[in-house]
Amino acid sequence: MRGLIGKKIGMTQIYSESGSMIPVTVIEAGPCTVIQVKSVETDGYEAVQIGYGQRKVKHSNSPLNGHFKKAGVQPKKILREFGVVPGFEYKQGQEFNVSLFKVGDDVHVSGTSKGAGFAGVIKRHNFHRQPETHGQTEYLRHPGSIGQASSPSKVFKGMRMPGHHGNKKVTVKNLEVVKVYKEKNLLLLRGSIPGANNRIVTISK
Repeated sequence: MRGLIGKKIGMTQIYSESGSMIPVTVIEAGPCTVIQVKSVETDGYEAVQIGYGQRKVKHSNSPLNGHFKKAGVQPKKILREFGVVPGFEYKQGQEFNVSLFKVGDDVHVSGTSKGAGFAGVIKRHNFHRQPETHGQTEYLRHPGSIGQASSPSKVFKGMRMPGHHGNKKVTVKNLEVVKVYKEKNLLLLRGSIPGANNRIVTISK
């Protein structure tokens, strides 16, 4: 399996054998169940669909309940797809847990970043403030000029301006696995990952 679905628990710190402090993020990784194995013949591409988290039957619609019944598993809250590992035989109902990872592995973590609402250019794009002297009054945090003169008389697409900040998919790459607690399905990664606590994330090898 190339990865798992998990949930961000929060951040803490641990100490190495030499006594140095390591900031870590705690993730509940799995267990995840194989719901569907996709192939080129039937779906046009190869992938394995896995599910995470229990869900009541009454909270799923009929098509999804039929999808889970066909796989012979209880309804799941979250579904994700991963690429297949060549030569490995996947089966519906098969379960993968945190033992997929080992200490020292580098993983990629994808999640939804915290939303900051409507933000100005200083917070959103790291602009500097304007000068506070020479008659400056109320435009300290304003973006300044955004266009040109009579030629080309327009604002180009992609201009950095105020707007919605955060709440988008972010991937942090090459995070080191510091500890693995198989009995609790917990994964400790060095550093931070996107999103608030209890947000869903995907961990890829």
